[in-house]
Amino acid sequence: MLKALFAAGFAAMLAVAAPAVADDAKQDFKLVNKTGYELKALYVSPSKSDDWEEDVLGQDTLADGETVNVHFSPKTHTCKWDLKVTYSDDDSSAVWHNIDLCTVEKITIKYNRKSDETSATFD
Repeated sequence: MLKALFAAGFAAMLAVAAPAVADDAKQDFKLVNKTGYELKALYVSPSKSDDWEEDVLGQDTLADGETVNVHFSPKTHTCKWDLKVTYSDDDSSAVWHNIDLCTVEKITIKYNRKSDETSATFD
């Protein structure tokens, strides 16, 4: 009897744990623009791909200080992604490779005028 209770408890624990593991594999993230400039395009593409996907912003832009939520299809199974942003004023861009979006929930991008470099933090 005790073995049956233990087995039932263990099975219930697995049933509760399984959805949590599935949620951990979500690639959705927030992108925060702290560059001081407007962004006209945001591209997210699997790291294995040689091509950029469609512009996530579409016809919109992302002003300095604004945030955009990027959502993926539930059928998406890869964790490693590349990210590219393009500035509105001069078409310059910045690119980051092999971002593990299964562990990153927020990406904040910043621009340093002195070094003329765009950087990102991954939280």
